[in-house]
Amino acid sequence: MRGNSFGKMLSITSFGESHGPGIGVVVDGVPPGLDFSLEGLAAELKRRAPGQVAGTTSRKEEDYPEVLSGVFENKTLGTPIAVFIRNTNQRSKDYDNIKSDYRPGHADETTMKKFGIRDHRGGGRSSGRETIARVIGGYFASLVLPDIQVKGFMTKLGPFEFNGLPSDISDDYSPYYFPDKSKTKEIRDYLLDLKKNGESRGGKVSLVVKGVPPGLGEPAFDKLKADFAKALISIGAVVSFSFGLGEEMANLSGSEVSKDKQNFGGMEGGISNGDDIILNVTFKPTSTVGEKAKEGRHDPCIIPRAIPVVEAMVKLVLADHLLRQRAYEN
Repeated sequence: MRGNSFGKMLSITSFGESHGPGIGVVVDGVPPGLDFSLEGLAAELKRRAPGQVAGTTSRKEEDYPEVLSGVFENKTLGTPIAVFIRNTNQRSKDYDNIKSDYRPGHADETTMKKFGIRDHRGGGRSSGRETIARVIGGYFASLVLPDIQVKGFMTKLGPFEFNGLPSDISDDYSPYYFPDKSKTKEIRDYLLDLKKNGESRGGKVSLVVKGVPPGLGEPAFDKLKADFAKALISIGAVVSFSFGLGEEMANLSGSEVSKDKQNFGGMEGGISNGDDIILNVTFKPTSTVGEKAKEGRHDPCIIPRAIPVVEAMVKLVLADHLLRQRAYEN
């Protein structure tokens, strides 16, 4: 199996399965001498960890990182950084009923057709638990981006929708990352009802990136927007990506779009222009529904736990391109 690595100047390679001994990642290209905090890394992982808010999976995992290499006396060494997270609360028998009963929309059947073998426990490599590696990578990418702020928000879930501008979102949001904090109880009850009935929902996430310098991105295949697209679409449940006005541009004239460069979401010609970057991704409903969802420990909506993953992938892209730009300048 190939395709387990992402990035060029700064790269991650993830390994492990949802119900194996654990999940790990090797982060390569992190410059030496950067301040590292084990508590800071653990805090990022806790944001993604199961069981943090009502209405998500009941699986409990400490997700405490073991840093195996690349850090000494709380400083990065510039060598490959290896981090491992042990799985401690597997209930593999919950997946016995999908061993040969594939879930539409998941990688169950396609993995079997591709390799002729699969780990059906939790989805194996296609499990959302693989995203632990991405969050770890995003933490180390953030060490390269001290002046850049990446914030993700859930802007649509079923009947709940935020219609304001992403740039208007304050930091006072709900535990579900919804901009309107007054909707917290309603969202919780909605998710609990989905869980009770074995149903799931998708939704939309918007990201605001502040402090990005101009000049990140390459003119052809490695456009900043192209790398964002690959990074975000590579998240298992993401089905679409846009930036700036996105699909709304299909309904507007050139004169309307071109009158304000902010309509382009902080990127022109695939290169950052110094404005805030506005990104949007759509998540499909989780594939485990019906009695299978009631029997197991599944998320009725993955978005509340996916926000740190989305942010991490954006940080990885930005750190990669920032290091590339520094190479030009040097």
